[in-house]
Amino acid sequence: MSEAISDRQVVAILRPFVRACAPMIDALREADPFGLQARARRGEGEFSDAGFKKKMLHALTTVKVPGTAGWAAMDIDQRASWWVNRVGRLTSLLTSIPGLGGALADRLPVQDTLGAASQGLVLCAIAGEYGVTDVGSRVRLIASVLFERDIDADLAAGASHDKSAKSAEDSETARLTEDLDESHRKHGKVTAKAVASTLWHLGKSLWGITGELEKRPRGRWFHRVLGMLPVVGAAGDYLGERSGLKKVWKRAHAWLMAHREWA
Repeated sequence: MSEAISDRQVVAILRPFVRACAPMIDALREADPFGLQARARRGEGEFSDAGFKKKMLHALTTVKVPGTAGWAAMDIDQRASWWVNRVGRLTSLLTSIPGLGGALADRLPVQDTLGAASQGLVLCAIAGEYGVTDVGSRVRLIASVLFERDIDADLAAGASHDKSAKSAEDSETARLTEDLDESHRKHGKVTAKAVASTLWHLGKSLWGITGELEKRPRGRWFHRVLGMLPVVGAAGDYLGERSGLKKVWKRAHAWLMAHREWA
């Protein structure tokens, strides 16, 4: 039997993970492929042009994505649902790729680590919509929802960290976000490749608590059966990850409502 993983070990892994999720979420939030956010900031919701162009531009401006008037009109639950459904599709697709190998890939920690990273990322995004921005609280949220652990608030906040521990955490955070930083330097924005590679790094960072990852919310039994098959296993894993994210959202909502002093 493997040695039990302590709360302190979980916190040591999750604190740089949570910190690295912040720029990843910012990149996904600020992605503006149609210029919708730029138009909204310039107050171009109303156009002087008549006809089709005016209607199309106005329709684009009211699309419900971060930074638009449509987004501002959404309540907290609707925004959280957006992260689960829109961003969750992307992360679930990336997570399901190891399923192309069928049962062989499922014997490796790749599926669980990427799946947990995807779920942790979405949890951090949801927490932000509820006004939960500090690292310690997000660590406790992830530990509770994914690993069924009630982490002490002071421990999660890094109160016992000495100078060496803080330096190690800073270095690990920088390593996890280096692809995002490089993408910004080279392209002035975060590319899809940088997002995918950062999710991979986030997943690998969780290998230190592999035993805990087996507790995370998953899809139903038939998703797992389909995931065992070569080639079509990717479809089963994708559907399973999407189902797991819905469970994550339900647990997160319950946890956040139980800690309403942060909302």
